[in-house]
Amino acid sequence: MSNPEIVEILELTAKLMELHGADPFKIKGYSIAAFYLDKYKEGELQHMTEQELTKLQGIGKSTAGKIVQIAKTGTFPELEDLLRNTPLGVMEMFNIKGIGPKKIAVLWQELGIDNLHELELACLNGTVAKLKGFGGSIQQKIIDSLAFLKDQAGKLRMDKAEVIAEMIVRELKKSFDQVEVAGDIRRRAEIVDTIKILVGTDSPALLQTFIGEIEILVQDEKRSSPFVWRGNVQDVMVDIEIVAAKPERVVNELFIETSDALHLGYPTPAGSTIWRHAYYEEAENEEVIYQKAGLPYIVPEMREGANEFLWAETHSTDQLITWDDLKGILHNHSTYSDGQHTLEQMALYCRELGFEYLGIADHSQTATYAQGLKIEDVIRQHEEIAKLNARFAAENPEKPFKILKGIESDILGDGSLDYPTEILASFDYIVASVHSNLTMTLEKATTRLLKAIENPYTTILGHPTGRLLLSREGYPIDHKAIIDACAERQVVVEINASPWRLDLDWRWISYCMEKGVLLSINPDAHSKEGYFDMHYGVAVARKGGLTKDMTFNAFDLGRMEEYLISRLNILNLK
Repeated sequence: MSNPEIVEILELTAKLMELHGADPFKIKGYSIAAFYLDKYKEGELQHMTEQELTKLQGIGKSTAGKIVQIAKTGTFPELEDLLRNTPLGVMEMFNIKGIGPKKIAVLWQELGIDNLHELELACLNGTVAKLKGFGGSIQQKIIDSLAFLKDQAGKLRMDKAEVIAEMIVRELKKSFDQVEVAGDIRRRAEIVDTIKILVGTDSPALLQTFIGEIEILVQDEKRSSPFVWRGNVQDVMVDIEIVAAKPERVVNELFIETSDALHLGYPTPAGSTIWRHAYYEEAENEEVIYQKAGLPYIVPEMREGANEFLWAETHSTDQLITWDDLKGILHNHSTYSDGQHTLEQMALYCRELGFEYLGIADHSQTATYAQGLKIEDVIRQHEEIAKLNARFAAENPEKPFKILKGIESDILGDGSLDYPTEILASFDYIVASVHSNLTMTLEKATTRLLKAIENPYTTILGHPTGRLLLSREGYPIDHKAIIDACAERQVVVEINASPWRLDLDWRWISYCMEKGVLLSINPDAHSKEGYFDMHYGVAVARKGGLTKDMTFNAFDLGRMEEYLISRLNILNLK
C-alpha cells in the first residue's frame, strides 16, 4: 500500500463522511491528515507504527490507528460501513467537476437521484437548477461534466493500457511464440479505445481455449468469433481484442491491425491502396509492404492518416527524435516545492542516466498548493545549485554535469509571470504555465497565454492547454495564434510527457515545425522515476513527426547554454 494510495483512502473517507452528514470535526481530521500526508516524502507509511505516525504533522492517535489498518488490509471498518450505505451511482458523482459531497447529498436526499443517468435527466428538465444553492450555472456545469465522462468511458491513458497489454502478452507467451501488441498502443495513441493483440497460431481453437484459462480476462461471447476473442479485463471496461493469425501472415496482419483505416486507404502511385498490398501479398517485414506499394516507409506511431506521407516528402524516419537523442531533462520538481526527492538526488540520478544537464523548475510562489518557492527559497536553491555545480565540475572537469536554474512560473490571471523582474532575471530559463483559473473562453485563454509569451523571460510555454487526459478537458486556445507568437518571440513549446497530459497535442507538432518553433520533451517529473515519462513524450513527439533538430532538449549542454544566453540578449535589445 503506497503513500498515495493511503492518502486516497483517507480523502475518500472524508468525502463519504461529508456526504452522510457526519461529525464535521471527524471529517476535518481525515482531511487534514490526507493534506499533510500527501506532502510527506520521508518514508513509507505502510511500514510505520501507530506511535511513529502520531509524530507526523496532522496525525492524531485515532487516525494513526486507521492508517495502520489501511496498510494491512486496504480498508478499515468505518470506511466499509460508509461504502455499504452509499449507492455505486452516488459514488460515481464524485467524478463530476463542480459539485462536492454536500451538493451530491442534496441531489441524492432531496431528489432521490442515485445514478448518473437520473442526474442527467434531472438536469435536462431543469429540476436541478431549482434546488437551493444550484441554479442554472451549476446545472450546466453538471451537464458538461456528464458529457465529458460519457465521452471518456471505456478508454484508458497510454500508460494504463500498456500495463494491461503487457500483462496479457506475458500470459500468451507461455504457450505462443508470436505475440504482438497492435492497434492504438502500437500507434502510441495518447488515449486507447481498444487493446489489440495479435497471436500467430495454426490453431485458433487452441488459442481460444488458452485465453479461457486466463483468469483476469472476461469474454464477450456475442462479439467474439473463432478468430477474434473479444472482451475485457476484470473491473477495467476497455475493449480487448486478441486476433489469431497464421504464422506466415503475422507481419501482414500486424501491419493491418496497427494502421488506421485512413492510412490503409492511402492511394499508391499505381492507383491501388496500401491495404491491398498488405492483404494480398505476404511480406517478411513491413518495409517490404511499403516498397511494393511504391510508398515511403512510415513508422508505426505515425500511421494515422494524418499527413504522414506529406511529412515523408521532406523528412526521413531516421530524423525522428529518439530517447537516445535527448541530452538533458527540463521541467522537474524537487522537495523545494512538491517533488519527492531532493535537488541533489534528482541531479545525481539524471547524471546516472547519462544526461548532460538537469533543468530544475520548481513551482513559483503563487502555487501555494504545491509549496511554491518564496523569494528567499529561490535564493537558497540557487546557492545550493552553485555548490552542486562546483562539485560536479571538480568531479569531471572535462565534461561536467550541470544543473540549470529554472522555475515553473505560474501565468497569473492577467498573463503576467510570478515574481518581480529582478528575480525572473536570476533564472537560466523559465517554464511559464497556467495552473489556476482554468475556466476560460478561447479569447481569454489565448490572450492570457499571448501576454506570457511576450514576456522576455518566458523560455518555454508549459503544458499549453492544461488538459488532464480522461480527467479534465483543456481550456480552449487558438493554437495557431499561440504558435505564431512563440515563433516571433523565440519561445519553446513544451510537450509535457506526463501520460496525464501529453500536452502540446501531437497534432500541432507539424505546425510548430513549419513555423520554426522548437519543442521540448519535458517529463514534469516530481520524482526520479518521473524522468522515464519522457518515453511517452518521445512516443507522441514521433507520432507528430518531431525531428531531432527541432527538439530543444536534444541540444547538448554547450549549445543549450549558448542558446539561453543569446536568446535573452536578442530579446533585451528589442
